[in-house]
Amino acid sequence: MRALLIENGEVKVVEDYPKPKVKSGWVLIKPSVVGICNTDLELIQGYMNFSGVPGHEFVGVVEESSDKKLLGRRVVGEINFACGTCEYCRKGLQRHCPNRSVLGIQNADGAFAEYVTLPRENIHILPDGVSDDQAVFVEPLAASLEILMQTHIKPTSKVFVLGDGKLGLLVTQVLRLIGCDLVLVGKHENKLGIVERMGVKTATTENLPATKADLVVECTGNPNGYSLAKRMVSPSGIIVAKSTYHQNLELNWSEIVVDEISIIGSRCGPFDPAIRLLEQGLIDTGSLITARYPFEEVLRAFEHAKDREAIKILVQIGKQ
Repeated sequence: MRALLIENGEVKVVEDYPKPKVKSGWVLIKPSVVGICNTDLELIQGYMNFSGVPGHEFVGVVEESSDKKLLGRRVVGEINFACGTCEYCRKGLQRHCPNRSVLGIQNADGAFAEYVTLPRENIHILPDGVSDDQAVFVEPLAASLEILMQTHIKPTSKVFVLGDGKLGLLVTQVLRLIGCDLVLVGKHENKLGIVERMGVKTATTENLPATKADLVVECTGNPNGYSLAKRMVSPSGIIVAKSTYHQNLELNWSEIVVDEISIIGSRCGPFDPAIRLLEQGLIDTGSLITARYPFEEVLRAFEHAKDREAIKILVQIGKQ
């Protein structure tokens, strides 16, 4: 099958990549639309030492499954493949399973291919009211919702979202629903304008808010984002860390101790409520789509995704 391959820091399209075999309890999916995530770009730089097919933000159609009700259905899928038997899995912490694979990120080929396989328990059927262009955002939207699973943000809380990329814009839309005192801090006028039109306050990294926040969500995708988040959070406040990157981070641990700052790592989140938000029209994804490329131009799509002015680049794998 045709697939996009990351190998030794090189990205290439191959025409004869092995079609995945469907293991017992797994399903075979033909991807329709796949989104390029900042993590995909970091994989090229060496993050996770990944080699294989990337792509974890996808929507597709089930072509093979022992569960016949799935055949022909549009689906999305959770990206962590747990062993199901270890201590963490028994505690319900499958996403932290030490034996896990992660779709398109760690020991599992992803969705930038003509076919991809996932465990049946990872699959979520999409309602008719959620389009493919919306569904491709389910995974990052679920990651945005994870913040609400980990913290208690009150309507009276002052919250800064740092970073106006794809994830920062989704996190801002989710937190906006709470009614908290919310500010998105970024660098790009076109991106900040998306949430300004929703009534959300914005600021730039050159002109930061004068006050500090109870909680800062760091979504810059850059190691420098932490030091900026630390400057913006109040003593005894919370920094939610969403960024992943290949570089190592240096921090002053004494500052964390003295100011009693809580740092919460935040990764994947719940799919079902993300799908409900999209079905109810509470999240705008259309304004986040910068461009769409056919699979034949996937390398060009990845080059476009590196542009700081771009938001979400989609690749059309199957029929539109």
